Amino acid sequence: MKQTGLGLAVLLFSAAAAANTPIPDIQPASSGQHVVINIPQQRLFLFTDGKLTKVYPVAVGKALTQTNLGEHKIGPKVFNPTWHIPLSIQKERKDGLKTIPPGPKNPLGPVFVRLGDPKLSLGIHGTNAPASVPGVRSHGCVRMKSPDALEFAKTINSGSTASVVYHMAALNVDANNNLWLAAYRDPYKKNNLNTAALRKSITAWAKVHKKTVNSKRVDAVLKAKTGAANCLTCASGVKLKAPLKSVAWTSGSAALTKPKFVPKPAPVAPKDQVLPTGTEIEIDAGDTTSAASAAASASRPTAPRASSAPVKPPYAPVKSDPNDPTGVLF
Repeated sequence: MKQTGLGLAVLLFSAAAAANTPIPDIQPASSGQHVVINIPQQRLFLFTDGKLTKVYPVAVGKALTQTNLGEHKIGPKVFNPTWHIPLSIQKERKDGLKTIPPGPKNPLGPVFVRLGDPKLSLGIHGTNAPASVPGVRSHGCVRMKSPDALEFAKTINSGSTASVVYHMAALNVDANNNLWLAAYRDPYKKNNLNTAALRKSITAWAKVHKKTVNSKRVDAVLKAKTGAANCLTCASGVKLKAPLKSVAWTSGSAALTKPKFVPKPAPVAPKDQVLPTGTEIEIDAGDTTSAASAAASASRPTAPRASSAPVKPPYAPVKSDPNDPTGVLF
């Protein structure tokens, strides 16, 4: 009972943390699934039919091995992947290993989901180093805690849109109609925060809603870049009340961010691309930092070859294992 209570407490805490996560000013697709990954924030947002349904902490690419920004598609999935170690990392390891099978030593964790063109060598996957999430430390892939990666993989559909963005600020309104600002550090040194548009939006919103904004607090938030949400229209100590809604600040607007209209596709039986269990994925992974491991490689499925499969693939069920540091038994 004690473990059950603790597990429930963790779930409730995670749900509350997700509900309080600032939302970037990105227009999600009005229909279907849309993944948004904000690099400075180290968060993955999953929208369904224009509504936010899940938020996950993630580790993203380092400055030398950046996660590719832009629009991508979710590709095939591999449950219990085999990691084919790229030649550059084989030379670095010097242990003779060419592959690492599914298990607690596999840096891909229990699942790998292709992100974008295979030539980019990107994926969203689990990890055998859960303490590394969130962070800015991968070779370009988006790394999730293994239980999150499994949940995400079983939820997301192949072919869905995925937007990798670089927003250094989020401006949100909470359920009490207070304005909250969060600012993030600049891991890729892009220096692309449009403070003029942000301040214009704050001023416009305050005027429309007849609120007084603490301008010194705006300056302090933008300077500190802690990632925490700070109230601009309420006294210190006031707690944020979920849900949050994003303000369209990138255009200097006082309006809330609205979904981007996308026509609903004709109803068809859901299909997913699931490669055979144990398929080899050749990709830079782990936390090595040498220059030799900086270049990314493409995925390389082995026999049986890549193929499409129904939503219910013939992979072995993944079970919890309290003795496994990843929290997963492969």
